[in-house]
Amino acid sequence: MTLVRMTQNMLSRQSFGGMQSAMDRVAKAQEQLTTGRLINRPSDDPTGATTAMRIRSSLSNQQQFVRNADDAVGWLDQTDGTLSTMGDQVNRARDIALQGANTGAMGPEAREALATEVDQIRAGLISSANAQYLDRPIFGGVTAGAKAYNPDGTLADPTTIGVGAGVVRTIAEGARVRIDVEGPDVFGTSPNSVFDRLDALSTALKTNDQAGISAAVDGLKTDGDRIANVRSDIGARTVRVENARSVADSATLTLKNALSEVENVDLAKATVELGLQQVAYQAALGATSKVLQPSLLDFLR
Repeated sequence: MTLVRMTQNMLSRQSFGGMQSAMDRVAKAQEQLTTGRLINRPSDDPTGATTAMRIRSSLSNQQQFVRNADDAVGWLDQTDGTLSTMGDQVNRARDIALQGANTGAMGPEAREALATEVDQIRAGLISSANAQYLDRPIFGGVTAGAKAYNPDGTLADPTTIGVGAGVVRTIAEGARVRIDVEGPDVFGTSPNSVFDRLDALSTALKTNDQAGISAAVDGLKTDGDRIANVRSDIGARTVRVENARSVADSATLTLKNALSEVENVDLAKATVELGLQQVAYQAALGATSKVLQPSLLDFLR
């Protein structure tokens, strides 16, 4: 049988090591309670830290999807509101054309007044065609300019129309949606654009050109239908984006809860743990003070 002789130094080192460990446990419990986090450094829980990093990466992606969807909805809402106003203006211009076609009740002065109103509608449509969202023209494609159309109704930057996929936003993993509508898809192309048609209608009213007025009636019906169809498409895109935003919101909430389970401390449990560690430390101090009695050497120092 082997006997191990315990010296005073060995007993002291062991006792002090035990107290240091108890003190470390108190400090760790106190740190967790103070910060509210189970993982304050990777060494606290390497596996948990790795999991938290992955969750944070996924959370960042979902939050970006939400921001992208918010921006897309804002752009689409601006487009829908503008198209609604423009559709009303085109319908009003068609009503004017129908009035001008009534040859029995229209004199030169009345037709001149109708032509003036048509000119104002045309100017208003061109102004609406340059509507912007966050300082970008919503009907200008990928143009970097400040407007989509010139005052005469021609495209300000034709080279940016029909280029690439247009203005898109990523609203989910691998899901991209186009949020812009290019001007020609809404207003038509010259010489049959709605701006050209309104200009021709104004001239026909002033000159009492019944054939021109009748052509404008049919043409404006086509323009109105085209705007209505574009609005329907915008509405379908809006629904898709809003659904994607809802999914990203739900995923964000789920990931936040998962991250809280990994990182955040249970305050009630942490409070109890701190109390237990403090009691254990105080008990270790008391026991050590009884075990390590002063020796003769201590008195001689």
